[in-house]
Amino acid sequence: MLSVDEALARLLASAPPATQIELVAIADAAGRVLAQTQVAAEDSPPLDNSAMDGYAVATADVPEPGTWLPVSQRIPAGTVGTTLRPRTAARIFTGAPIPSGADAVVIQELCEHAPDAVRIDHRPSPGEHIRRAGSDIMAGSAILAVGQRLRPQDVALAASVGIARLPVYRRLRVAVAFTGDELTMPGDALRPGAIYNSNRFLLCSLLDRLGCVVSDFGQVPDDLSELRRVFCAAAAESDLLLCSGGVSVGEEDHVKAALESEGRVDIWKIAVKPGKPLISGWIGGDRRQVPLIGLPGNPVSSLVGFLVFVRPVVLKMQGAQWITPPAYALRADFDWLQPDARREFLRVRRNPEGGLDLFPNQGSGVLTSAVWGDGLVDNPPRRVVHRGDVVDFLPFAELLS
Repeated sequence: MLSVDEALARLLASAPPATQIELVAIADAAGRVLAQTQVAAEDSPPLDNSAMDGYAVATADVPEPGTWLPVSQRIPAGTVGTTLRPRTAARIFTGAPIPSGADAVVIQELCEHAPDAVRIDHRPSPGEHIRRAGSDIMAGSAILAVGQRLRPQDVALAASVGIARLPVYRRLRVAVAFTGDELTMPGDALRPGAIYNSNRFLLCSLLDRLGCVVSDFGQVPDDLSELRRVFCAAAAESDLLLCSGGVSVGEEDHVKAALESEGRVDIWKIAVKPGKPLISGWIGGDRRQVPLIGLPGNPVSSLVGFLVFVRPVVLKMQGAQWITPPAYALRADFDWLQPDARREFLRVRRNPEGGLDLFPNQGSGVLTSAVWGDGLVDNPPRRVVHRGDVVDFLPFAELLS
């Protein structure tokens, strides 16, 4: 069996890179992957402006606290004042440009107001409460890097320098299929021996969160010829195939045989728990080949397999540069005394004391462990964990974003 790192390296090395670029309005850009580095065409802020509501003054005109100055003008945000007359003050509001002749702003809380004058009860220093032009962004500087998955704050940054449209990579088209005669859709009567198809909703939701265009081929019977037909049809209209179930060694597990018949197998069985039977390869001939990843049917195996292997592949195929979130060192408030020879991903939850609690049943079919938990402990092969040890924690908040 391949190690987790070896398998992931192989998957990423063979994942086709993103190439097709679209220009989208910034209102539609969040969640997309930036295809070209963005450079600011102008400074931000464009002019020196006031950081507070108060009075713009020349510091030389306020030699001591208690100085009275006539108010010669009023400058709201969005307007540009005139040159400040000597020995006067300008009423100014947050964001308004600093008038020529002023070199400080005294906040209104340090002033006594009169109808046409103000007493300055503070001796200001040059530059006080002034935001300088370009203090956030200088014209010509790179503000967003190629490969960045655009967050709301990234889109806002582009808007702050006047960028209205952003070049992003085309959305990834992913086809999904779910094998198993035992699968039943929620809402239908559950016949003896059947189970509800939770993986269909799990994987489609995960792909949707990553911004993919999902084609759902639904449930496929445990039949080799039908599975081959679905794989070929799905490959004709997608960039990646993802299936669940039928990847093990049972007589009704046909994914490996279908993949061998219609393409080739690259990876089968990984030293990971849960999720050992994961399979990957290619559908199609020499002219066009589409990658396929098959996940085990147990729901926690599907979840872990997706987060550890499929998510990085999807992100790479979308053009993202940062595809694996960092692990956080946290204290284990549990014992794990019988580790597996495979690398394990344990469902845990942070507790109020800053440590991690372990869900008592770590079975691959126990979906409640993933709902109860807020992340995974990435535990190396054969590593015994004692209460108080430091472990690597992967929060769902980052793995699911």
